[in-house]
Amino acid sequence: MLKITELIIYPIKSLGGIQLEEVQMTDRGPAYDRRWMLVDPEGNFLTQRTNHSMALIQTALHEDGIMISAPYPSLPDIKLRFADYSGQTLAVNVWDDNCPAQLCGEQYDSWFTQALGQPCHLVFMHEQSHRKVDTKIANEGELTSFSDGYPSLIIGQQSLNLLNKKLDEPVMMDRFRPNFVFSGGTPHCEDEWKHFRIGSIDFFGVKPCSRCVMTTIDQQKAQAGKEPLKTLATYRRLNNKVMFGQNLLHKGIGSLKIGDEIMLLKN
Repeated sequence: MLKITELIIYPIKSLGGIQLEEVQMTDRGPAYDRRWMLVDPEGNFLTQRTNHSMALIQTALHEDGIMISAPYPSLPDIKLRFADYSGQTLAVNVWDDNCPAQLCGEQYDSWFTQALGQPCHLVFMHEQSHRKVDTKIANEGELTSFSDGYPSLIIGQQSLNLLNKKLDEPVMMDRFRPNFVFSGGTPHCEDEWKHFRIGSIDFFGVKPCSRCVMTTIDQQKAQAGKEPLKTLATYRRLNNKVMFGQNLLHKGIGSLKIGDEIMLLKN
């Protein structure tokens, strides 16, 4: 039996994730997932790929906002209140996409500038900002947030278990930043899933996820190495890219819970 064992959201792109017992699916992915992003003064997104310290900044979901903390005694925790935006907008860039975003406010910009050691703005993807999934993959106008490209990502625990058997030092699932983790099945069986259902929501596997150097960053220490990308490249290479996990589209809105069964409809 295939069952959901972890549900994770990453409210601010490239910062720490939040484990939840239940998530609400929206038109552009799990609620709150990557709806905020840090950008440089020109509007280009910031990422752990180039600023490893982003891994150390943690987030926690509250009813009225998101609590943000960094492991620096001189920098107190700050709450990002959902109703606290400046009203000003900025054109931002995520890979090849450009879309409008709302500036959250100078107090957040100042906090993150100190935490990351570089000038930046915190921005929010408001409801009127529509970033479409690549039309070569999605042809029904599907939306995504500030994710790398797709509304959600699923990985089987068996896939990670197989990888860890090949490594001298095991890695945690947080290296791969999935939204959904499941038990059961065989390693990488998610690669073959074309259509499945969790609760009342239909999901569609559209493209295995190509992995980058971000997987080599220890999320607890913000230190980069060569693994697990080096080992993955020995058995998970496709078209000169290293694959791990499955990108998803979905239809419907509603809730997903830990323990929900995954019903395969088309492999």
